[in-house]
Amino acid sequence: MHPYCMKTSLLVLALLTAGVALAHPPVSVVIDARGNIYYSDLSQVWRVAPDGTKSVAVPNVHTHELYLDAQGNLFGEHLWYEGERTDKWGHYVWKRDAAGRVSMIKPRTQGFLTNYSFVRDAAGNMYWAQRDKGEIRKRAPNGAITRVVGELKQMRWLHATPAGTLYVVDGSDLVRVKDGRATRLARNVVKTSMLRPQASYQHAIMGIWTDRAENVYFADYANGDVKRVTQSGQVSKFADSTLPWSPVGGAFAANGDLWLLETSMTNAVRVRKIDRRQ
Repeated sequence: MHPYCMKTSLLVLALLTAGVALAHPPVSVVIDARGNIYYSDLSQVWRVAPDGTKSVAVPNVHTHELYLDAQGNLFGEHLWYEGERTDKWGHYVWKRDAAGRVSMIKPRTQGFLTNYSFVRDAAGNMYWAQRDKGEIRKRAPNGAITRVVGELKQMRWLHATPAGTLYVVDGSDLVRVKDGRATRLARNVVKTSMLRPQASYQHAIMGIWTDRAENVYFADYANGDVKRVTQSGQVSKFADSTLPWSPVGGAFAANGDLWLLETSMTNAVRVRKIDRRQ
């Protein structure tokens, strides 16, 4: 074994032996029209202004996904666990308007969020994975619910482009859903690694996003890099994270810079800019 790999493996073993809780990480980075960056560290949602100033945008929320609408309103979920005594989970949905006011728009409810998501297109359609049916469903702004596609077996994170094309990890493959048809765009992209044992097969790939040319990017959480997939299905490495960090999400700014969301083996979270010229 290479000395670096051996050192890393020993670090991972030490963390696991010490009982470090490897939490389910956040996956979203969103950017508003003014260039403000928003991301969650599972304790609050942070805002990074164009001048680099960092502040808390939404305090005291355990949020994994974010959605930003055309009016600059930010949405997310607060999820909590009551503890082993009751072994119950609960959630509510919050909204932070463009003026910075935070309100609850879906009340406190026992259990996990269902039939609601933060995956939206430019028309305001909402998409979610109905996993027990193997379907992706859509709720239109008027409330009408339709099935987009079926016959998917093991769906994880879902992404919608402004035009409504969907990308989802299903089993070991990246699937494109367009005009009601599912295409296996890239096969066997899900692979685990001994260097990042916290990334199970189920969570080996985290956030998915696209660029203006509709190249698809996904955070390869298990292998510590970002992969790019062209519309012809060609897969290549786009960016790296250095241990103990791993990528979990990202978004492109208007100028082409990538803002990459990363988490560490000790559950720290950061966002960093990768210059478009690199």
